[in-house]
Amino acid sequence: MAARFTRLRIAGFKSFAEPVELEILPGLTGIVGPNGCGKSNVAEALRWVMGESSARAMRGGEMDDVIFTGTAARASRNLAEATITLTATDPFPPPFQDATELQVSRRIERGSGSTYRVNGREARARDVQVLFADLASGARSS
Repeated sequence: MAARFTRLRIAGFKSFAEPVELEILPGLTGIVGPNGCGKSNVAEALRWVMGESSARAMRGGEMDDVIFTGTAARASRNLAEATITLTATDPFPPPFQDATELQVSRRIERGSGSTYRVNGREARARDVQVLFADLASGARSS
């Protein structure tokens, strides 16, 4: 089973106060920029939506630390969301075998915990982790 990441959307996550959408084209995709511009936060958003459960692994003390905390010029946010779009190169594992594209999203509200959705339907964290494991990927895989 294989799939290709095609898009990552981030909103309210760490340094990304406003929504940002990154298209991931076939081949090698690089993220470059000066120190402090958010390169690591892009990688962490990808890991987070794939099911990372350790706040420490996300460079935080608790999972709410992934929510944009504000700056002198911008107010803090109360929620963060990341969505990854996957395109099938082989059939997806059950129960998604008939889909040609999957959108997996994770959303966290301050003080309320996070929720997952797969193609708009609520899912458990374990279901998302198993989906990525079936695709030979996951929050802690290279």
